[in-house]
Amino acid sequence: MSVRELVVLGTASQVPTRYRNHNGYLLRWDGEGFLFDPGEGTQRQLIHAGVSSTDITKICITHFHGDHCLGLAGISQLLSLDGCPHPVNVFFPASGEKFYHRLRRASIYHDRADVHGHPITEAAAATDLHEVWAGEVGGKGLALSVLSLSHGVPTLGYRLEERSGWTLLPDKLAAAGLRGAVIKQLQRDGFVELEEGRRVNIQDVGKPRRGQVVAFVMDTRLCDNAFELARGADMLICESTYLEEDAARAKDHGHLTAKQAAQIAKQAGVRTLVLTHFSRRYERTAPFLAEAREVFTDGEVVAARDFDVLGLPKRERPKKAAAGAKPG
Repeated sequence: MSVRELVVLGTASQVPTRYRNHNGYLLRWDGEGFLFDPGEGTQRQLIHAGVSSTDITKICITHFHGDHCLGLAGISQLLSLDGCPHPVNVFFPASGEKFYHRLRRASIYHDRADVHGHPITEAAAATDLHEVWAGEVGGKGLALSVLSLSHGVPTLGYRLEERSGWTLLPDKLAAAGLRGAVIKQLQRDGFVELEEGRRVNIQDVGKPRRGQVVAFVMDTRLCDNAFELARGADMLICESTYLEEDAARAKDHGHLTAKQAAQIAKQAGVRTLVLTHFSRRYERTAPFLAEAREVFTDGEVVAARDFDVLGLPKRERPKKAAAGAKPG
């Protein structure tokens, strides 16, 4: 069964609280499971969320501050303990490769999981979306790309994008006399040549289907790359460590406010904005929602809570990003 949803495992920033664990986000995408930024305690959070470690197929680390990576040690051991039956690919900034290896071998255990590390250089992700993985999931093409962000250490943002395609219309297929195996050929090649010399193109019997997009922007100041990662996203999972009253503090520490996260969502044409990575200085998230909603009025805003399960919005025609959108 096709499942596309975000399972929130933790929403705290540098220090967890009684109600917020360190970061952790599992994005289910049909047969794939993308685990973003497994902070300390992610192993236990998976259990509480009812998620098996064997659901994880990719791990994406934005940077090597502890709240975004310390859980990799426990997850590495859990994958082996549970006998994960498939390879797991781990993507991370190349500058932190020594930390990656330390976390993978943080203690003694029988390492029998098939885990592959993929270091990504700053140069590769500096100015243009850099594809780090592509495959076919549920019969549709899917690609994972990265861009560098503006934090105190090398940091990556991630963008998961489904290839656009076509939705075939039964009435037009019938009118064109197409059925059976020839329809699969049409989907594969984009056209079919019929025996009577007649050619049918896929656009004659279908309508464009925009692929879904999810963006993950964590630990950054406002920068052009954050807007590019979020462009046209159905869901943007975005740090909002501070409120606007602490904007100077946010800039000094390489973070965003809820208002700035909303600016990214608005100018990039996002549909659903998920706020997370809250500083422990704030007990409530209602002010984050209020601040973001004042700016981002065209879509949904969610202040994530640990163990929320958020479905991806159903496909629709994308909104146009504002012309010449730049950081404010």
